Parts: sequence; C-alpha cells; structure tokens
Amino acid sequence: MIRLGVLGIGDLTEKMVRGLSRAGSATQCLLSPRNHDKAQALAEELGCAVLPSNQDVADAADVVLLGVRPAQLETLAQEVTLKPGQPLISVAGGVSVGELQRLFGAREYSRAMLSRASEINRSTVAVYPPGSIAEPLLAPLGNVVPLATEHEFELAMVGACMNGWFYFLIHELQQWLNEQGLPAERARELVFSSVEDCVAYSRYKATTPIDVLGRSIATPGTFTAQGLDVLRRHGGDAAWIAACEHVIAQLDPDRP
Repeated sequence: MIRLGVLGIGDLTEKMVRGLSRAGSATQCLLSPRNHDKAQALAEELGCAVLPSNQDVADAADVVLLGVRPAQLETLAQEVTLKPGQPLISVAGGVSVGELQRLFGAREYSRAMLSRASEINRSTVAVYPPGSIAEPLLAPLGNVVPLATEHEFELAMVGACMNGWFYFLIHELQQWLNEQGLPAERARELVFSSVEDCVAYSRYKATTPIDVLGRSIATPGTFTAQGLDVLRRHGGDAAWIAACEHVIAQLDPDRP
C-alpha cells in the first residue's frame, strides 16, 4: 500500500481523496491539518488519517501530493522538509517543474491536472512527465492522458479551464429551453443528453475529424446550419479561441 501525503485539503484534493476511496484504491491518504474541517470530515467519513502537521505528513508519506495554491508554495517550502528521493506530485496550476525544484530540491516531480469529476472517477487526468509515479497512482480517478512536454501540459490546463466553461454553456442552453417553456429538469436532461451523444458518436467515429462530423449534420439549408451561421456572425467560435489564448498566454508565455 502506498501512503500518499496530501499537503493542502482544498476543493480539488478533497475530490481526489474521495475518488481514490470510492475506487477502492490501495492508497492510504494522510491528510494535512490545514483546512481542518474538510480534513476531519474526510477522516470521519473515509477513514483517512489527519496528522498534526505538514511535516508529520511528509515524514510518514511515501509520495507527497502538493495541493496548496501557488501563492502558498514559498511558505510551505520553508516549513516542510521532504525526505531525500521522496516523489512529489503537484496539482498547483501554472507552477513548472523548474520552480518546484527550486523550492523543494532535486527529486522525482510530476504535475497533474484533474477536475471535480475525480470524485466519481470520471476526470481527465493530465500528467507530466509520462511514465511518472502519478500515472498509476491517479489512474483510479479517471482517464489518464500522459503529456510529453510542459508545453503540452499547459495546453491541458487550458483544457481544464474549458471543462469549467462548459458548465456555463450548458447552463445557458438549459436556461433558454426552460424560459421557452420546457420544465427545468427536462431541459437539463435534454442538454446533457445532447452533449453526451455528441461525445459518444465522435469517439465512435474516431478517425473522422470532428468538423467533418459537424458539417455532415449542418448541411446547407438545415436549421442546424442556420443556427451555426448566427453563432459565427456573433463571434461565438472566436470568443472561445480568445479565451483559450488569454489563459495560455499566462500559463506559458514562452510557448513555441
């Protein structure tokens, strides 16, 4: 059994711990006392251990999961000494391996990005570098996507932002249907089902480019094509790309 020391019990790491427990993973989670109420709730519900200090977590763990916010890393690095050779997995967004090495010294580093769906073992699990300890350890939380470079990983971070944006798109579509007279739960299910069948069919047609699939539906003269024309006239597609460009410019300003 691997002892995973979790430094920082925030919203994401809480979901990850719940997902590991739900999957029956052979991982014992040792929790930081910070955010005590969350940590204590996990301990009582799932049988995790809450240790007295961050240093106690690091001392007892085989692998450390870094779940604090980037602004808190400097302080954490000053108060915690990791064991020589102890692997560290970071879910702190936008913090490079080089910066982690500066703070915590030479060791095996992994960067991982997941979503709230970790809780139900359906998250995208982006991992850099490929072949690191993070892959098998976090695999129970969903679909592992190993990435060859940090630039690829930062692009996956943009993908994680897209995950959040999709909620708002789905909400707007559901809200419009509801305002037009469809009951809220029926509208919600209709939008969910539409998204799910689009993804399922795209996976089924894995060798066909997605825009080709779209054009096979939005043929000239159809209502789908008419609506697509309106979206493009209003800059719908351009707005999504602009949002992606804004985020990647902050995560990876020196991108190729």
